Amino acid sequence: MTLRQDRRLALGGLAATALSAALPGVARGQAAWPNRPVTVVCPWGAGGGTDATARIVAAILEKNLKQPFNVVNRTGGSGVVGHSAIATAPADGYTIGMITVEITMMHHQGLTELNPTSYTPLALMNVDPPGVQVNSASPYKTIKALADAIKAAPAGKFKASGTGQGGIWHLALIGWLQAMGLKPDHVAWVPSNGAAPAMQDLAAGGIDIVTCSVPEAKAMIDAGKAVSLAVMAPQRNPQFANVPTLNESLGISYSVGAWRGIAAPKGLPADIATKLTAELKKAYDSPEFQDFMKNRGFGTTWADPAAFSKYMDAGDKAMGAAMAAAGLAKKS
Repeated sequence: MTLRQDRRLALGGLAATALSAALPGVARGQAAWPNRPVTVVCPWGAGGGTDATARIVAAILEKNLKQPFNVVNRTGGSGVVGHSAIATAPADGYTIGMITVEITMMHHQGLTELNPTSYTPLALMNVDPPGVQVNSASPYKTIKALADAIKAAPAGKFKASGTGQGGIWHLALIGWLQAMGLKPDHVAWVPSNGAAPAMQDLAAGGIDIVTCSVPEAKAMIDAGKAVSLAVMAPQRNPQFANVPTLNESLGISYSVGAWRGIAAPKGLPADIATKLTAELKKAYDSPEFQDFMKNRGFGTTWADPAAFSKYMDAGDKAMGAAMAAAGLAKKS
């Protein structure tokens, strides 16, 4: 090789280096996302519905994107700890998480300053609306008959349960009562440690109504000890197609639910957000996800980032109003 050829090769190498440096990401040594494991934060404990949903989503993303998606349970503070872990992580796509309905509730209670605008919303994937359950021996066989009886009864005669004071199912009851023009305490709330003990109390005759998701009530319904009269949702759940909506039966469009969606820290780069949403839609549409959710009776509801943001905003306003009406919101 001649000296002139050596010089040409050297100059060509310098030119190639300069060109590569001008290309986005190359000079910084960046590779296409994801090129390393991704953490998926779950604000609730292992074994619960949120954990189960997060893990099936993570498993499908891992299979499709060829990188580990590791679910980490960050519990505590009534959901504050995990939601904070998602919001305060680096906005690089390597920490995402499953945010839940509580993000529209906690700041009204003064537990945190986090709210739905604290995140980059990526996809809504699940909504489980509350059903209105009664004992199978109840004289009220339709939601209209029950609603008429509640309206005619003095305040406190009917007793309901489903969760602790101020929980999502308590707020669901309050919203329904308000939609019927009644005061939020017209039906007395009996706090419980969750839907399961509340349904047991319903079956034993200790309370009149349980507002909780129909999947949570399913065991008692299948045992013939309870029936679901209606769901507080825009449409029926295909898994419980015989249960009508409030709107169908009472002309009340009120709807609410315990929802779960995937979000990232605020400021996530647009290209990563777009890719994540596309992959989440692919996961949502997959037989693995649909079968998993169907087998557990969980509702499947898709919303893209814009629709998810609007959904959370509407829910935040509704939760704030319900909590204020119940005296559960922190006064500013």
